[in-house]
Amino acid sequence: MHQFRCQLGYQIKNMRGDKLCIVTFLLPILVGLIINILPSVDFGTLGEAAFGSVQNDLPEEAVIWLQGIGSLTEYGTAEELKEAVENPSTQMIGVLRCAEGIRTVLSGDELELYETMGKTLPQLYEKRTDGTIFEETVIPVSTDYDGLRALLIAITLVTALFMGCTFNAMNIIGEKEDGVALVNQILPMRARTYILQKLALGFLGGTVSAVVTAFLCIETGPAQIVPLCALVVLSAYIASLIGLFVGRFSSGLMVGIVYIKIVMILFLAPPILFYLLIPEDHVVCLLSYLLPSSASFYGLMDLLGGQTDRLWIHLVILAVHAVVLSGSYLFIAVSKESRR
Repeated sequence: MHQFRCQLGYQIKNMRGDKLCIVTFLLPILVGLIINILPSVDFGTLGEAAFGSVQNDLPEEAVIWLQGIGSLTEYGTAEELKEAVENPSTQMIGVLRCAEGIRTVLSGDELELYETMGKTLPQLYEKRTDGTIFEETVIPVSTDYDGLRALLIAITLVTALFMGCTFNAMNIIGEKEDGVALVNQILPMRARTYILQKLALGFLGGTVSAVVTAFLCIETGPAQIVPLCALVVLSAYIASLIGLFVGRFSSGLMVGIVYIKIVMILFLAPPILFYLLIPEDHVVCLLSYLLPSSASFYGLMDLLGGQTDRLWIHLVILAVHAVVLSGSYLFIAVSKESRR
């Protein structure tokens, strides 16, 4: 045990000089801090329509109607309004009074959505009182996280969990570059001990990064702590294992970096795309569970959305991945050791 602690301490000390590992460890924490210090930003309003008008030009009922369907900004003169509409960084629709009611001013380079809205806005205003009376039912939201903010948090946490893969891969590749790997082959160390040392390094790095990030950007309740910890532990362990595979099969530093980038893309891109574009019951979405990061991502999204009844499914899938990857790597390592 003393030798294990000494080896682990040496590896952690060695990793402190690797700028890539330091950056990958601190980056998710920095993003989590940014998410935490901007809690008042309503991400749901980022896509609402923006209207502009000349001050005291529109009738009061038109102003109230426009404020009900978007944001309205008033300008002192028609020239100021025209400049705001033609500003390439905005998608503002100018609204002016006319004999028929209102007319719109467009720049011509808007997105199709806002162009269509601008062209149909006068007709919508004219028929605003022809709407059908209907009964409204307000469904209370069970979580404080809107969809986009929850998505940002989940992406950040999955990125933090991936850090264990980077730690282990860079550590093993560095030992190959420095010749330490040749020394390890002649040391009286069993393959299981070596694997345990390397797993501990990546597991600790990924877990600490994910826990600090989660502490910064998630307000966890008592019912969320246990499933969140289980997700973090299983995901960090799997990422650490994948780092062992990357380090073992990388012949050099550049090859290892390429492998890490490929694995990172596979970790992040498919779950996000499948979550946004494909229904949950679609076969493609089910096949995405072949990637362990999919279970981590979906589990975090369910946790942030308050849907704790399905978390056990994601945990079971992660446990299966952990067992399969552990057995595969142990088999490879023991087979190589027996051939010496």
